[in-house]
Amino acid sequence: MLDNDIQEILFTEEQLKNRVAEIARQIEADYAGKEVMLISVLRGSFIFMADLCRAIRLPCTLDFMSVSSYGAGTTSSGQVQITKDLSEDITGRHVIVVEDILDSGNTLSYLLNILEHRRPASVRLCTLLDKPERRVKPVELHYAGFTIPDAFVVGYGLDYAEKYRNLPYIGILKPEVYGGK
Repeated sequence: MLDNDIQEILFTEEQLKNRVAEIARQIEADYAGKEVMLISVLRGSFIFMADLCRAIRLPCTLDFMSVSSYGAGTTSSGQVQITKDLSEDITGRHVIVVEDILDSGNTLSYLLNILEHRRPASVRLCTLLDKPERRVKPVELHYAGFTIPDAFVVGYGLDYAEKYRNLPYIGILKPEVYGGK
């Protein structure tokens, strides 16, 4: 059972639902009368973006990118690679990049720079989890769900070795599961 691999639950299903609704209200206030384009950074953010999209009461469109700096490991390699680019043009659009977690900043710094060069009306970053202790590159964060400690977390879309994404909460993975300390 996946739950047996969890050391501690950080955020319950109810806490996640409430915080997503609060972020949606912030976005609505910031973009009143405008249409937003949500860009999910796959795969970890897909559940968060689905819930956020349903909570936003503004016209919004969706697109997806897949960007990686992790490979099969648990820490960022610093080498960023786009593995799936956008399907839509973002020129003149209000873009909100939706990410699961901001830690080193390597991937998001690279991605936001690329998107800025595509001439959107605006680009903002929305991340469910912020892990500032791990930051090595500065990234401007506009919407954040929760600040978390430097621990390996899974659930609500976040994975380890493609497992645990389906957990309805976010928890800290037991170190013995992934070979951590």
